[in-house]
Amino acid sequence: MDAVEVAGCFRDKTILVTGSTGFLGKLLVEKILRVQPDVKKLYLLVRAPDAASAEQRILSQVLGKDLFNTLREKHGLAGFQKLIKEKIVPLAGDVGTRDFGLDSSRLEDLCEEIDIIIHGAATTSFYERYDVSLATNALGAQYGCEFAKKCPNLKMLLHVSTAFVAGTQEGLLLEKALKMGQALRPGYHLDIEAELQLVEKVKTEFMAAKSGGSDQSEKTIMKELGLKRACHFGWPNVYTFTKAMGEMLLEQQRGDLPVVIIRPTMVTSTYQDPLPGWIEGARTIDALIVAYDEQAFPCFVGDLKDTMDAVPADMVVNATLVAGFVHWNEKGQVIYHVSSALRNPLTGQVFEDACWDYFSVHPRVLENGKALQNRRPYLFKKFSYFRAYLTLMYKLPLEMLHAVSLLFCGLFSQYYQKHNRRYKFLMLLVKLYAPYAFFKGWFDDTNLTRMRKEVKMNGNDGSLFNFDVKSMDWHQYLLNVHVPAVLKYGRKKKGSV
Repeated sequence: MDAVEVAGCFRDKTILVTGSTGFLGKLLVEKILRVQPDVKKLYLLVRAPDAASAEQRILSQVLGKDLFNTLREKHGLAGFQKLIKEKIVPLAGDVGTRDFGLDSSRLEDLCEEIDIIIHGAATTSFYERYDVSLATNALGAQYGCEFAKKCPNLKMLLHVSTAFVAGTQEGLLLEKALKMGQALRPGYHLDIEAELQLVEKVKTEFMAAKSGGSDQSEKTIMKELGLKRACHFGWPNVYTFTKAMGEMLLEQQRGDLPVVIIRPTMVTSTYQDPLPGWIEGARTIDALIVAYDEQAFPCFVGDLKDTMDAVPADMVVNATLVAGFVHWNEKGQVIYHVSSALRNPLTGQVFEDACWDYFSVHPRVLENGKALQNRRPYLFKKFSYFRAYLTLMYKLPLEMLHAVSLLFCGLFSQYYQKHNRRYKFLMLLVKLYAPYAFFKGWFDDTNLTRMRKEVKMNGNDGSLFNFDVKSMDWHQYLLNVHVPAVLKYGRKKKGSV
């Protein structure tokens, strides 16, 4: 098997892609068009009220990105536009509703056409509204499975999940399916229907309280509920919690569908394809790079000896497409961990050294023209120590300032509010990311290793579908590719969590 055979698998095929406006979704669309321009159709489902709005979203949020420059150069502007017009079909819909919200008159014909479904739609925020995460990540997987069963010619359902559906378990984490209702917290049972009912109950109570003059927002209540329920059942955040629910629902309802679940670890910028260092926003560990650049955090949590399991986005895309080829029309389900810790571990020390080396050469220049001094942040090996330090050094002085400000009619109120927001943001950031700073598990990649050997693709032969993390030098990649990419593309989203 070689790259030509893999690309040939998608010739004259009709593919439905959900989540095409997302980071991995864009890369998947670009890769398919680049390696197989003879694909029959790419239906791109996006949340939009009508066809015109869907088309506009695809043009501006997908095809308009510089990610597609390689494809534009390959075909020329006129050829690129012709390719897009012939192959891309925007669909207005919603993965959080049955039949993806598509019109019944269109549904039957569409289902007849589809050969492959790549279900990548997800909300990836660790601090998302619970109702939104449930609809997109959990029910979206169920509705995707129901939709797939209506496609008589379907050869493959590729479901993009996350390796961290395993939560913060320790030891070797296997490439196996999640059992319906099995919580990560011992002695607890997860009832997904009960969680959906809880959301509706809380919303009803909110509306009643709102009419009584409550100043709490529904958005805040839903975010706090999601984080609370995730921790209650043993997951560290609402994203991994609801993605785990999605896998449970898919496992329960898939029947004999040909299903492949791709579970990447922390996804970073592209390694080399279609260009090195393409990324959107600050993702997971990238918040630390942005903070390092700003010298915003004098301290954080973690241990430089620990491993950070990350994988470049183009390797995730390559593994996804190769898995679709290998298991083409194969009944049953297989799961792949796309990870690095076993074959080419990235330690906290390597990550921190790469940041130090980069900012030593490229320091941030302040408005007054002076370079911001590069300092290594102090790492606390226990979250409790970190919290105590911040309380003593930041929170207590802030509250003293607040008290003084009240005595002087709010003289320092703006200063207090600014730094209190910064303190709260830091505490939330650490609360969300600390579980990964102290992560003690490692992901089994037996299936991925077997597939790589079967298709005989690795980084040494310059394969078009390289997903061999061993071909990487982490320090060089971070120093020359990823850190500058984060600062170029991710800085404008540095405050999001």
